[in-house]
Amino acid sequence: MRRLLDVAVTAAVAVLVWQLVVCATGVQHFILPGPIRVAEALYDHRALIAEEAMVTAAEVTIGLLLGAVLGAATALHLMVSPLARRFLLPFLVFSQAVPVFALAPLLTLWFGYGIWSKILMAVLIIYFPVASTFYDGLRRTDPGFLDLAETMGAQPERVLFLLRVPAALPSYASGLRLAAVYAPIGAVIGEWVGASQGLGYLMLLASGRAKIDLMFAALLVLALFTVLLHAGIGRIADRLQKAVQ
Repeated sequence: MRRLLDVAVTAAVAVLVWQLVVCATGVQHFILPGPIRVAEALYDHRALIAEEAMVTAAEVTIGLLLGAVLGAATALHLMVSPLARRFLLPFLVFSQAVPVFALAPLLTLWFGYGIWSKILMAVLIIYFPVASTFYDGLRRTDPGFLDLAETMGAQPERVLFLLRVPAALPSYASGLRLAAVYAPIGAVIGEWVGASQGLGYLMLLASGRAKIDLMFAALLVLALFTVLLHAGIGRIADRLQKAVQ
């Protein structure tokens, strides 16, 4: 409850500062619309914004699930396979030298203007943070527990799933929280490159028609969705950690 109150106060202050800037500078509404005009656009186009938001939400949700599963699977594979650590780990690090955003046109070319190119964009942007944080957590298991398990003759797979994985869940949760923030960015960038639906597409369409108030309304909905997604993932991660303790 306290956190929600803090968020509400911060949002109210931000809206007030926004309105003061608009009033003080006298900026034209087609450059920077005030919060009242944006609220009117949000209400007037609520059906259109809701329809496009559902598309973006589907892209982000599917991309987040796939990225989380693939990242966890990669981290586990790196933990149990010296060959993977030798060849796959350097490849993962090298892959981050290529700007993920630059791959968006290629994904659109290969997979078309539909939903899958945006899902893959979201997967690519969150895959490495999830895999790297979880793998780092798996490697940082308390050596005392590992020595005790070795002394008692525990099998490697039992050590992995009963010791390393529970100890690494806080790191995995941190990766998921990052993914919840990055996934919408990936989906929207994919929509900017080529799409016929989604909040990113709506923002480009509104900008091209000088409907800046509608563009801001879509942006606010995207920001609100990202905040709610981050909060939801955070609660799930916290419950998961408590369940294994």
